[in-house]
Amino acid sequence: MNALLSIAFVLCWSSGFIGAKLGADSAPAVTLLMWRFLPLAAILIAVAAFSTRTSWRRLTARDVAWQAVIGVLSQSGYLLTVFSAIQLGVSTGTTALIDGIQPLVAGALAGPLLRQYVTRTQWLGLCLGGGGVALVTTADATATTGAAWWAYLIPFLGMLSLVAATFLEGRSRTQVAPAVSMTIHCTTSAAVFTALATCTGAEKPPAEPWFWAAIAWLVALSTFGGYGLYWLTLRRSGITKVNTLMFLMAPVTAVWGAAMFGEPLTLQTAIGLTAALSAVAVVHSARPRTREGAVTATR
Repeated sequence: MNALLSIAFVLCWSSGFIGAKLGADSAPAVTLLMWRFLPLAAILIAVAAFSTRTSWRRLTARDVAWQAVIGVLSQSGYLLTVFSAIQLGVSTGTTALIDGIQPLVAGALAGPLLRQYVTRTQWLGLCLGGGGVALVTTADATATTGAAWWAYLIPFLGMLSLVAATFLEGRSRTQVAPAVSMTIHCTTSAAVFTALATCTGAEKPPAEPWFWAAIAWLVALSTFGGYGLYWLTLRRSGITKVNTLMFLMAPVTAVWGAAMFGEPLTLQTAIGLTAALSAVAVVHSARPRTREGAVTATR
């Protein structure tokens, strides 16, 4: 079951980079993100209003506020930087590469913040994965033209935003059901992006069919699939293991981009994909090391 969840998570998360490129030429990033989250938030709120489960009733105002902050970091901050970078000319592969650094940052911080200590074997896997991701996207990054040098700094901000959200979730005192947290996150993102789009005069959606195709793609695969499986896998496996799967995003995105957009797929990509797969196997086969009394999962 965990293996199937991991495969589904990688495919759905990678789909976000593809969806961003699908809609990049049809509307500004804030317009895409506003119309991605507005209908989704409305549906989730309607479902929550008719829900009789106790998962909502036992939440305090502090729990809701905590989840709202996580939503701002994991969705609003992360997605705005990814979409903006791609629209500024940074390729999907390069954006995925920068996003792939997240496991190294999370692995380094997991010990002092959550007492999830990374073993030497896991560090070996993390470094192997970093090398694999770099191999896949180095050629693409050096060949990309049209993007200013500072545009490559934007995805770093998004990566740090997602890392912060991951650790906030790990330090949460209340375990929130995935459906509840997704409702809060998506509603928060809808409010943030609607405000940004309105302030910049970009709230009106274009008539191009590719815009709505990108919206449907992003809602179905990236939001429900990507974010839903991210938090589910995080709770089942812990930060180090789930973030190691992020190493697969750049290789998978490169393969997906080649199939859909005709982007070059070289031997270097195949070698990087092999290294990334090996990294996942190494980290997932190692037992986490904790201090006495510490837990090995985020909850």
